[in-house]
Amino acid sequence: MTGGPGSPAAARPAQQGAARPAVPSLWNLANLLTMLRLALVPVFVSLLLADGGHNPKWRAVAWASFAIAMITDLFDGEIARRKGLVTDFGKIADPIADKAIMGAALIGLSVLGDLPWWITAVILARELGITLLRFWVIRYSVIPASRGGKLKTLTQGIAVGMYVLPLTGWLATGRAVLIALAVVLTVATGADYVRQAIVLRREGMARERQAR
Repeated sequence: MTGGPGSPAAARPAQQGAARPAVPSLWNLANLLTMLRLALVPVFVSLLLADGGHNPKWRAVAWASFAIAMITDLFDGEIARRKGLVTDFGKIADPIADKAIMGAALIGLSVLGDLPWWITAVILARELGITLLRFWVIRYSVIPASRGGKLKTLTQGIAVGMYVLPLTGWLATGRAVLIALAVVLTVATGADYVRQAIVLRREGMARERQAR
């Protein structure tokens, strides 16, 4: 007897009709937060440079827009992973948005003379270099974000945000110490990423040779 409930013929239609995992919509919450961060970049720059760039009221509003951008950075990736909303757009746009808002802040502050250009150059060179490193090893593996890298991002965000505000006294001294710590973390984590990239590439090339 064929065609019974336990037969292959009966199981085949059930397998064919099994629901496939839904592809996340481009217009999901995580991506919308990333888009908001990208949209805030020109808004932030305009506010930072408004009225010559040294008006305390405009600088406070600029800080608010920068803070909103940093907050979205904390949540969009976490939401995407927890809710199953990871998309190709998000993978590309999220790091671009991160670097765009931070780069805009660093360059804007240096143009205004509030932040030394060498600090901006070190941080931006590190970010660009790590991005290129990720592409260099992407064929073999992905360089994971380290705790040090996350601490670096947090320290940078707080320090740069404090430079956006017109602070004086001990707060101004505190932000100088914090940006120095951010630079140290930037260089140290950058060196660690270089080490990881070299190891991952060597291991990947060794696996390829063994597979031949």
